[in-house]
This record gives sequence, structure tokens and C-alpha cells, in this order.
Amino acid sequence: MTAPALHLTGDLCLGGRRLCPGLNLHCAAGTWTVLLGPSGVGKSSLARLIAGLPCPAHLTGGIAADDGMALAGRVTLMAQTDQLLPWADALANVTLGARLRGDRPDPDRALALLGRVGLEGHADRRPATLSGGQRQRLALARTLMEDRPIVVLDEPFSALDAATRATMQDLAAEVLQGCTVILITHDPLEAARLGTGAWLLDPTGATPLGLPATRAPRPVSDPATLAAQADLYRRLMTPDHAA
Repeated sequence: MTAPALHLTGDLCLGGRRLCPGLNLHCAAGTWTVLLGPSGVGKSSLARLIAGLPCPAHLTGGIAADDGMALAGRVTLMAQTDQLLPWADALANVTLGARLRGDRPDPDRALALLGRVGLEGHADRRPATLSGGQRQRLALARTLMEDRPIVVLDEPFSALDAATRATMQDLAAEVLQGCTVILITHDPLEAARLGTGAWLLDPTGATPLGLPATRAPRPVSDPATLAAQADLYRRLMTPDHAA
């Protein structure tokens, strides 16, 4: 399936309260769009809305793909929590989506993905026997296994140490090449490494953020990456987000 561009419009509301008003977000096809902002502004709610999952918040405008097709069946979400089945082993967790849909799982591909996220030899282990970082890598493998054109990643690497985080960022960028990816993160360096476009969400609305024009994933030590990281930190720490 070809990855479409996404357009999000309207006020993001929870009950009668506007979390983030006047959204007009464009997520270019086949690229990574990063959403940053303070906790409570509704970033995870947007993730669930894009994925078509139940959510107490709602968007007064809508979420539309530029090809005019429905989003159902074309989106996969990696949530903040790993959401692994505690009674299932790693291989069963990675292939969960196929089994829920009544499809035949591909164990060879699942095992290959487990190896790529550093969990080779862990296929028969249950989540309780894994560390927090291993569980997050297992959740990433399950997300990559879905092979959907639109991928929403809600702080997918937050439980990983710095070196593993960079490795998993590179892997995700490689495997998800050509997908339309929405990445939610609190990490300016992650945004600077992976994003093509970026938005800062706050209670006043959404502000576009500048990122290097070079191809992602960008080297951590690249001067343009570091300069973008510093600028994002400054913008996040400036109350009015002035340029």
C-alpha cells in the first residue's frame, strides 16, 4: 500500500476543554513528522485518534488522507506502554496482529525482526522475564511486523539507554522507509535526528519547527543535528515559543 499524506484540522478537545486549538497539521507522505510539546496537551490523544482507537478526546475538524481513502486498516500504533500480552511469549506477541485478524502469521519474519531489535534467542520468553528496555524493543518489533503505510510512534524509545536508542532509531528509519510516520517524543535530539517536519503543540495551538534539510536519520554528532537539537530545546523552554 502506498503511504498517503495526512492532514489534521480543528480543535483538539477533552470534554468542554480545548487541549490544543486551531490545528492545521500536514504530515507529508512517506516522511517522519514529529510532534513535541508539554504533557497534557493531547499528543497521545492525537495518536489514538489517528489510529482509530477509542479516545476521550475528539478533534472538531478531522483526520484525512490525501488519497481520499479511509484510514482503517492502514495505521499501526506503538503506544507509550508496551501493551504486551503477559501470558504470551515474545514470538506470539510479535505475531499478535496477524492472529487477531485471522491471518496466518509469518514466524520467519517475526524471528528476523526479533534478531534485528536485539532479541535473538528470546522468542520463547514471556514479557515478565524481560527488562523494560527489552520489552520496549519487543513492542517495536511487533509494530514493524504490522507493515502498515501509516505508523504512529508514541515515545517508542523512551525506556532505552542512549546507545540502544540510537540503534533502534536507525532500525526504525530503515524498516519504515517510505511510510508516513508520526513520531511523538519529548526528546529534541530524537526529533532532530529523525524528523522531516516537526510541530510544537501547546494550549495555544501548533507551531512549525525547523529541522535540517539533510536526510534522516541524521548522525548524532553532525553539527546541523546538534544545532537543531539546541534550537528545539530553546523553543520548548520559551513560554511563547518565539523564534
